[in-house]
Amino acid sequence: MAEEDCPFCDPDPEQVLYDNEHLLALWDRYPVSPGHALLVPRRHVAGWFEASPAEQLALVAALPVVREKIERMHQPSGWNIGINVGRSAGQTVFHLHVHLIPRYDGDQEDPRGGVRHVVPEKARYWEDPE
Repeated sequence: MAEEDCPFCDPDPEQVLYDNEHLLALWDRYPVSPGHALLVPRRHVAGWFEASPAEQLALVAALPVVREKIERMHQPSGWNIGINVGRSAGQTVFHLHVHLIPRYDGDQEDPRGGVRHVVPEKARYWEDPE
């Protein structure tokens, strides 16, 4: 994906909930839950492993700042934090972004397994008859 086609390189200002010299935090346009945000480095870089250590550190350091903003608005009871790196992992926008997904009691019947649900047949590991 070229920078000129990237939705994160020039986002709608209404989508921005936090920014600093290193990154933007954007409301996800296709949220999993109310308050779903994306943390995006300002530099157009495809994935986590292409990001500089400074960019990686800035993304991690911004998580609690953005979390606090979301908590004030939505009062979630849990969180999922995720990064899709590469097409095989489900990445569709090839500008690094960290998902910060608020979770709420009752939003799923059984949330156990969390991010393991990216491979559904592996999610319920506690039921494996080994």
